[in-house]
Amino acid sequence: QVQLVESGGGSVQVGGSLRLSCAASCFTFSRYGMSWFRQAPGKGRMWVADISIDGRSTDSGDSVKGRFSISREDTENTVHLQMNSLKSEDTALYYCSTVLWSSRYWGLGTQVTVSS
Repeated sequence: QVQLVESGGGSVQVGGSLRLSCAASCFTFSRYGMSWFRQAPGKGRMWVADISIDGRSTDSGDSVKGRFSISREDTENTVHLQMNSLKSEDTALYYCSTVLWSSRYWGLGTQVTVSS
């Protein structure tokens, strides 16, 4: 069974930084692209960023572009989300995710709270 475990969330002030991590297991991590999503209170789950299988291609949503960056460490089966210049609207539960055999898998999420 695919396992994705997020960590690194917490409370931070506006303008601060956090680095999220997602530890993957029970599948061949290096063969799959990875994504981060987030869900703010009262809103739907929203895509944040993607990274390709080889890590050479990344993409992120307009609301985080230039502030967030996604990376991966295949030797550690881990994907990261570096979040800089955080805004109050970045407050959300952050999930990592992947698709295997047409099924999307999710972790349980890590909470990020940005306060002024």
